[in-house]
Amino acid sequence: MKQGTLLQRINEGIHDMCYIWAKEMKSVVQDEGVLIFFIIVPILYPLIYSWAYNNETVREVPTAIVDNSNSSLSRTFIRNFDASPNTKVTYRCNDLKEARDLMEKQVVHGILYFPEDFATRLNRMEQSTVSVYCDMALMLNYKAIFQTATSVQGEMNKDIQISMAGNYTDREDQIATQPLAFEEVPLFNTTGGYGNFIIPGVLILILQQTLLLGIGLAAGTARENNRYRDLVPISKHYNGLFRIVFGKALCYFMLYMVISAYVLQVIPHLFHYTALARGNDLIGLVVPFLLACIFFGMFVSCIVRYRENVILLVVFTSLPLLFMAGTSWPQSNIPGVWQGVSWLFPSTWAVRGFIRMNSMGATLHEIQFEYQMLWLQVIVYFLAACLVYRYQIISTRQRVVSRVKYMQEQAKRAKKMENGK
Repeated sequence: MKQGTLLQRINEGIHDMCYIWAKEMKSVVQDEGVLIFFIIVPILYPLIYSWAYNNETVREVPTAIVDNSNSSLSRTFIRNFDASPNTKVTYRCNDLKEARDLMEKQVVHGILYFPEDFATRLNRMEQSTVSVYCDMALMLNYKAIFQTATSVQGEMNKDIQISMAGNYTDREDQIATQPLAFEEVPLFNTTGGYGNFIIPGVLILILQQTLLLGIGLAAGTARENNRYRDLVPISKHYNGLFRIVFGKALCYFMLYMVISAYVLQVIPHLFHYTALARGNDLIGLVVPFLLACIFFGMFVSCIVRYRENVILLVVFTSLPLLFMAGTSWPQSNIPGVWQGVSWLFPSTWAVRGFIRMNSMGATLHEIQFEYQMLWLQVIVYFLAACLVYRYQIISTRQRVVSRVKYMQEQAKRAKKMENGK
C-alpha cells in the first residue's frame, strides 16, 4: 500500500510539473515581450556583435606626416610605413600645428614627425629620433600606428647595422642584427583580433541577460494577471512548491539549450572564431550555467515588483558584469570587493570557463573550480527561488482567502438588508 501511495505521489508530481511546464510554455509563446527576449534577441544580438568585430583588426589607419628632413632615409621610412596594411599616409603637413589640427578634427589618428637633422645625425653615426603622436581615444588605432612605426624602425636599424658592420656573409649579418633569435607565435588568439578576444565573453553574457529579462517579464505578467491563484491548489503541501519551480525551470531550460547551441556553436563557426571546446565538455558547462541563471532569474523576478524594473536592472548591470568577469580587464587588477560581487553572478564563472575551453582547448576537468562554483550557485539559487515562491504563494493564498471572506460578508449583509425590507 505504501508502494502504491509513493507511485501515486510520483505520478501526481510529474503531472503537476508537466502542467506548470505547459502553462509556462504557453505564456512564453503568447507574451510578445518574453518571446522577444527569449528568441529574437539571442538570435540577432550575437550576429550584430560578431559583424561589428568581423574585421578583427583595424586597417589603413589614416596618419599625417611632418617631414622636415626631406631626405632619402625619411622617405624610405614613410614608404615602408605606408606599405603596412595597418596604416595609411593620408596627409603630408608643413608643420606640427597643421597636423595637430587634422587630429583634433579626427581626420587622422596619428602623426609621424621627422626633425630636420634626422638624416644628418644618422650619417654622422649619431642617434636620431622619429616622433610618433597617437590618438589615444581608441586603443586599436594607437596599437596599429605605434606597432607599425616600431616595426619599420627595427628594420631600418638592421639595415644601418649591416652597412656599418662590414661583414662578408649573410649569416654574419643575421648574428650582428639579431644575436638572440626569437620567433613570435600567437597562442589561442591566432588572428590577434579583437573579435576573438571579446566575443566569447559577450556570448555568455547575452545568454544570461536575455534569460533574466525573459524570466523577469514572465513573472511580472504573472503578477499582473494574478496567475499565482491558479498555483495555490497545487502548492497545498511543501512538496508541491518544488513541482512549481521545477516545472517553470524546465520550460526555460528546454528553450535555452537550443538557443545555447546556436549562440555557442553556430556563431563562432559562422564568423571563424577560435572554437576548441569539445561537445561533451561544453554541454557539461552549459547545463549548470543555465540552471544557475534560471533559478537566479526566478529569485530576482520575485523581488523586483514591476516587470519594467527588470529591464532597467539587467541592462544596467550588463557592462559591469563584462568587466568583472575578467575578460576585457585583467582579473588580477579588479579590486577584491568587486571580485566578491562578481562571484554572485553565474556569468562570471561561465565566461572564465568558456574562454578557457573554447579558446585554449581546456577540458571540463581543467576548469573544475568554475564548474563546481556553477553547481554551488544552482543549489543556492534553487533554494532561494523556492523560498521566495513559497512566500509569494502563501501571500497570494491569504489574499484570496481574505477576498472570499469579504465577499461572503458582503453577501450576508445584502441578504439581511433584503430580509429587513
